[in-house]
Amino acid sequence: MTLIIGHRGASGYRPEHSRAAYELAFALGADAVEPDIVATRDGVLVLRHENEISGTTDVAQHPEFAARKTTKTIDGVALTGWFTEDFTWDELATLCVVERLPALRQPSTSFNGQQGILRLRDLVEIVDAASARQGRQLLMIAEIKHGSYFESIGLPLDELFAAEIRDWASPEKLVVESFEQKVLAKIRARGIPARYVFLADRAGAPADLVAAYGPTARSYANHLTEAGLARLATEVDGVSVDKRLIVLPTGSVTDFVARAHDAGLLAFTWTLRAENKFLAKAFRVGGPPSAFGNWMGEFGAILATGIDGVFADQPDLVVTALSHRQAQVTGRK
Repeated sequence: MTLIIGHRGASGYRPEHSRAAYELAFALGADAVEPDIVATRDGVLVLRHENEISGTTDVAQHPEFAARKTTKTIDGVALTGWFTEDFTWDELATLCVVERLPALRQPSTSFNGQQGILRLRDLVEIVDAASARQGRQLLMIAEIKHGSYFESIGLPLDELFAAEIRDWASPEKLVVESFEQKVLAKIRARGIPARYVFLADRAGAPADLVAAYGPTARSYANHLTEAGLARLATEVDGVSVDKRLIVLPTGSVTDFVARAHDAGLLAFTWTLRAENKFLAKAFRVGGPPSAFGNWMGEFGAILATGIDGVFADQPDLVVTALSHRQAQVTGRK
């Protein structure tokens, strides 16, 4: 059975990483939710897509924080804005979350300013409450963001995450993922019971390897070769890739899932989104980028690969696509 994962909650309908987004994801049928985890100056783990928060909060509207706007290089990319590590938790708690993609998701902007930033501990409570309501164990797929960077500034996410999650974690309800294997290995070495998944992008190389080896760092593409997958299988439980490595612009699918399974790895993909802007070219329909295209076609093609888990901004649509596929399979028997 394919795991349906609410990507930053039901972020197609509510501002990402908000309480409303997470609670709605579970109400819409998600089996799991995915937080992105970064740290504050005083070591509190908070849920934000990036440590730069100008696009996901109302920080720019707070004159008391105007002087904190700065430019930093994070994993080789220069970013200008406000960064979680320059705030204490008490300061961040005064901010409200906003929709990150207002031009595409205008209805979601009506929820701007209604809720504050969540901590990791807050999401633990949300997962437990939803599990109790539904009478089944729901999961957290925790993404550790910018592990090497945070370690370099004295905020080791492996240590902070392990301390926060240790008493709650189990392989039945926690998956830990990252684009950096180093932080995954450190969390595992701290004895956190979970399943571990390596995130692989379409281009470039992991930031921890670039920091260690520079231009000779092993690329993501190398990690996804037959030899690379075999190597990963000795270190992690699964691999998660950009969906464009599974479904091509023509609508055909690759053999990634089969190759991952042959190596003994779980296979996941990100991110299923219904809007034309995000669909493979073959599944776009007439209308603006914000209009829903042939999401059923694309989602169905991905689900047909036997994928173990999909990250989705609209988890209810994956529920529908999965039910449709199961009906088709049953009808052929």
